[in-house]
Amino acid sequence: MRRAFVTFLLFVVAAAGSRVLAHHSFAMFDTANPVTLNGIVADFQWTNPHVYIELDVPEGVRGAKHWTIELGSPSILMRGGWKFNSLKKGDKVTAVVSPLRDGQPGSLLTRITLADGRMLGNGGPAGVGPGTTEPGPGAVTTPRP
Repeated sequence: MRRAFVTFLLFVVAAAGSRVLAHHSFAMFDTANPVTLNGIVADFQWTNPHVYIELDVPEGVRGAKHWTIELGSPSILMRGGWKFNSLKKGDKVTAVVSPLRDGQPGSLLTRITLADGRMLGNGGPAGVGPGTTEPGPGAVTTPRP
């Protein structure tokens, strides 16, 4: 009986550990130096395991720089007020992001101000989630039942 319990316990620990190891780190993002991007949504990908915003940021005479912004999972975002249609191609938004450390135009969302003025974070209630610092004034929060 004791041996079966120890075997079961080892199985549970191994299974729990593999879940944690399967998720990637956010160390590639510079969370200490946020950047504000004002741009136009080129695409909004409501997918698992992460949602993505493709954003074109105007750069004067050079045209626009295309940024890929990573967010949390759809289930986490929904707890923070997001919906699959929160963004549409052509929407003008302001995003506060943690840029990639290598200088490429990619980032992790901290918060975004939508065209209608609503502010959403990158996670659950009050913007709790990966890449989120403070939700900022006017952040959308979802009351807990």
